[in-house]
Amino acid sequence: MRVAGIMSGTSLDGIDVAIADISARSVKTVAHASIPYSVAIRERILAVSNTECRTSTISQLNFELGELYAKAVVETCRRSKVPLASVELVGSHGQTIYHQGRGANANTLQIGESCVIAERLGIPVVSDFRTRDIAAGGHGAPLVPFVDHMLFRSANRSRVALNIGGIANITVLPRNAAPEDVIAFDTGPGNMVIDQLVTLGTNGKEPFDRDGEMAAEGYLVRVLLEKLLRADYYAAPPPKTAGREQYGKDFIRMLTKSGYPIPDLVATATAFTAATIAMGIESFAPGTEEVIVSGGGAHNRQLMVQIEAFLPACRVTTSAEFGVDPDAKEAIAFAILAFRTWRRLPGNLPSATGASRPVLLGKVTYGNK
Repeated sequence: MRVAGIMSGTSLDGIDVAIADISARSVKTVAHASIPYSVAIRERILAVSNTECRTSTISQLNFELGELYAKAVVETCRRSKVPLASVELVGSHGQTIYHQGRGANANTLQIGESCVIAERLGIPVVSDFRTRDIAAGGHGAPLVPFVDHMLFRSANRSRVALNIGGIANITVLPRNAAPEDVIAFDTGPGNMVIDQLVTLGTNGKEPFDRDGEMAAEGYLVRVLLEKLLRADYYAAPPPKTAGREQYGKDFIRMLTKSGYPIPDLVATATAFTAATIAMGIESFAPGTEEVIVSGGGAHNRQLMVQIEAFLPACRVTTSAEFGVDPDAKEAIAFAILAFRTWRRLPGNLPSATGASRPVLLGKVTYGNK
């Protein structure tokens, strides 16, 4: 079955689309493209994320993002010369604007109207993946570990699949891991804090730290780093999730009030990200031999060097070594999860999300063809 996966994450850099041929036993990526958000759309998403705002604003953006997602699938097909008519199903993660995965009042909201996508493309859409896991007592995240287990488990090597998007998350894959052996959680910030600081320091001209250049120019503020690492979250056992609620505007305001130059804050945020990733692996995945990195953070040389320095006993590589484009992995993951739902198969790992049982994820919106 040919499935298009759509992913737009907390880094808000744009829309990733991956088209894959999926069966019960194999996954073959046939196309991938990243379509950047305009500055205006990015600012509007930020304006409704984790803040009180008018319901009309959210509703309008919900429909606009549905249009953008549909156009992104069409554009991916055009660039790769894959016929849109060959795509049989779409899996759309949606844009998270709020996620509270903990406690009795756990809830989540992803926007990007699936009815618009289905109407424009004429293809069935699976969307709203996280809600069912929360309803079953889980955190609604992370969901990608189900796919990590499919793609990266090894009979003789202990591995961690590390995704560095806006948030960094790991999937712990012991040797010859069964699904119930897998644990996964968000280690803390990925690119989110770095991106916000760079955007601030360049007056919006640069949305991220290209190749880690600004971090390399700055100086590590050790006293600030030590303060950040004292937060209870990093020692807390999984399952646990993080998001813009922890690392959004208030967090950046706290950093800038320290008075240090932006390059120094970027250098410190980079070390903070690498250190929290290493703490998560050392605390909850001792004996890890390989770390397989995906996501935009895989392109940040300074961040990758620091991860390697914090984890000297591990071989650090990227998912490209395993035939999975680091920029496409999460979009591929939601194509696979959509395929599972379409076949009426569960797609969560209770050991990773904390759900009471495996459940079918998402809601199906049928196409008009």
